[in-house]
Amino acid sequence: MALDEQLLDDPDGLASADPSGSLRALAMAGAQVRMALSATAEAGIQKIVSDGRPRAVVVASLGGSAVVGDVLILLAGSGAPVPVSVRRGLPLPGWVGPLDLVVAVSMSGRAPGPLGLAAEAARRGCRLLTVGAPRSPLAEVSERTGGVHVAVQRNETPAARASRMGLWSLAVPVITVAHELGLTDASHEVLERVADRLDAQADKYRPSSEAFVNPAKSLALELSGVVPVVLGDGDVTGVAALRAVSMLARTARVPAMRGALPDDAGDVVATFDGPLAKRPSADIFADPEFDDAPAASPQMRLLLLRDAAPTLDRPDGSWLETSRTADAVRATAEDAGVRVTEIAADPGHPLERLADLVSITDFASVYMALAGGIDPLTSPHVADLRDRTH
Repeated sequence: MALDEQLLDDPDGLASADPSGSLRALAMAGAQVRMALSATAEAGIQKIVSDGRPRAVVVASLGGSAVVGDVLILLAGSGAPVPVSVRRGLPLPGWVGPLDLVVAVSMSGRAPGPLGLAAEAARRGCRLLTVGAPRSPLAEVSERTGGVHVAVQRNETPAARASRMGLWSLAVPVITVAHELGLTDASHEVLERVADRLDAQADKYRPSSEAFVNPAKSLALELSGVVPVVLGDGDVTGVAALRAVSMLARTARVPAMRGALPDDAGDVVATFDGPLAKRPSADIFADPEFDDAPAASPQMRLLLLRDAAPTLDRPDGSWLETSRTADAVRATAEDAGVRVTEIAADPGHPLERLADLVSITDFASVYMALAGGIDPLTSPHVADLRDRTH
């Protein structure tokens, strides 16, 4: 996909190309965190946390909100005192019952998977937390059966009502309840720092910042016309890679491959001598003035997401192992002629580091869409699919 580089450096042009307000929705990420904290406090979550830890937590989320469950599993970690799992659709596992907490997340409050799982959880007498639009079917299920519903603010731009643009509105209530249950250390103070960091990132990636000093616009240009291979070097970056691939596909319409180290190192480097990684052979008889010249760069580009140096949540040995593997993958890519872009998170809590990486890839995806003449919010083919399956 060829990008209009002049449009990238034209704030008025970007605004005209973005009537749904996708860039504004991303710029409001810090505000999403703060509003979600307030909405969670007002929802009366003590009703479901006062009985202490559940036996297990099951998160029902899919589509644009699917990453919420992955974020919770990341924050709970392998040392979580209770199992945390994600369920995309019916039925609930047979063992789920009154001792367990079911969390159903849907921005519209109408997604069949979370809605059906919430209704089934209520029938089984589970503790129930729902997050989504007020006065929606999901809210009705929760309120009718004694659960707690956290209403998501939906009075902003059309893009702000899209689940993938409202990640923090959906994730913060779930993270807050998990902290109150002793499942994570992502406290109110941590979430306030995340909001501050998202504000700083939004300023850095703002439309009025020119491409040569705007990392998100630079990333959009680097990913133009290639198949990105997004690789994370650990748990935090693995979730960020999953989010990046989803945003590239749904927002910029760019198919991408993703993985996390160390497990996926072999799968990724194996592609370096495949058809997408090889430079096309030049035609010695081609006239560059009239014939299409072969691409000057490989069709594949490795986007390597790197975590910050070790902190209390990452023992030195674990970090060093994945860091060495990431260095080796990068060297292998460069030796094979595969172009590499590397993005690193700044130090901080895992949620802060995740916010760093999510922010830049979110903005880059929207810039790619706008500069490629694509509506970031609406895909006609997704709309067709929805019509044919409902």
